[in-house]
Amino acid sequence: MTSGLVVRGLHKRFGEIVALDGCDLAVSPGQLVGFLGPNGAGKSTTMRAIMGLITIDAGSVEWNGQPISGDVRRRFGYMPQERGLYKRMRIHEQLAYFGRLGGLEAQRAGERADELLDRVGLSARADDELQELSTGNQQRVQLAVALVHEPELLVLDEPFAGLDPLAIDVLRDIITERTKAGAAVVFSSHQLDLVQELCRDVVIIDEGEVIDRGNADEIRARSDSRELEVTWMERDPGNPGWIPPDSVPTTDPSGRTVFRLPATADATSLMTSASEHGTVTSFRFEPPSLDDVFAEMVADRRTHRSGEEMAR
Repeated sequence: MTSGLVVRGLHKRFGEIVALDGCDLAVSPGQLVGFLGPNGAGKSTTMRAIMGLITIDAGSVEWNGQPISGDVRRRFGYMPQERGLYKRMRIHEQLAYFGRLGGLEAQRAGERADELLDRVGLSARADDELQELSTGNQQRVQLAVALVHEPELLVLDEPFAGLDPLAIDVLRDIITERTKAGAAVVFSSHQLDLVQELCRDVVIIDEGEVIDRGNADEIRARSDSRELEVTWMERDPGNPGWIPPDSVPTTDPSGRTVFRLPATADATSLMTSASEHGTVTSFRFEPPSLDDVFAEMVADRRTHRSGEEMAR
């Protein structure tokens, strides 16, 4: 791929700690990629390398097939996990300032500041200092700063952290709009339900190394298990309970019973069996959530590596 962002073979050590161990990442214009991994996996280090905030030991970071210069990075938008704003600067002034840094004329930077403050619901706080805002509202300002100059690439590190449901909806809409407008977008998040909803493509990293990548639904489908959830209009009183063969019942966060079965289970046979216990009103048989698949993948990898180390 010659257009968009290409990260190849990144290596980075901090003393004895290996932060990146050959990390690869690619994001095309108009593509939204979820960058997933447990704490300490190397996501933030990769994003900082893309933005030129750290030096790398080996590897390359390119945009449109070329090394990234300072002028090119001005066209990128970055939302760090840690706050990167001026606490005592007024919000509108701050947005306009970063817009000018991103290459906008002063008038256009002010207009964009107005637009984004309205979009994130902070127009009434335009003249307040950043330090006067709640943590969630500061996160909204951080997002607006990343967007103010209409960047070609958006690099968002845990953008949903600390946001209330309304703000999450706004951010989700903005990310989708920027992608449709042709921006390349990569974001990390531990809220994998949102990743599963937003992203077609994901990259999964652990201990500085990419362990899987591709279409999120295809990654889920490769799981060796499936989830089954059934509801009935009314149950046959003579058959009050039903447990599918070779299944493990679990309870999801909402209290519903979900059965975990082998991926080889036959959905048609299960539906027939469930129908013998009452009138079925809903029948869900699908791969586990991205959250579950991600947890299993990381756990299996670490168990395998521990076994290899013990065998040495």
